[in-house]
Amino acid sequence: MDKKSKKRLDVINKKLTTLRPRLAGSRQQADDPQELKELEDEVAALEAEAKKLKES
Repeated sequence: MDKKSKKRLDVINKKLTTLRPRLAGSRQQADDPQELKELEDEVAALEAEAKKLKES
């Protein structure tokens, strides 16, 4: 894994650290279903990118 990939993976992990609690809170208090969908999509996209970076 090159330096650029490691840095991107670090950024992804930091974003996931903040997004996961927001997603859990949004699931508990489902005021805005659109927000829940957006958070789920963003977390899924970041996890997929992280997996792809780890495999390369």
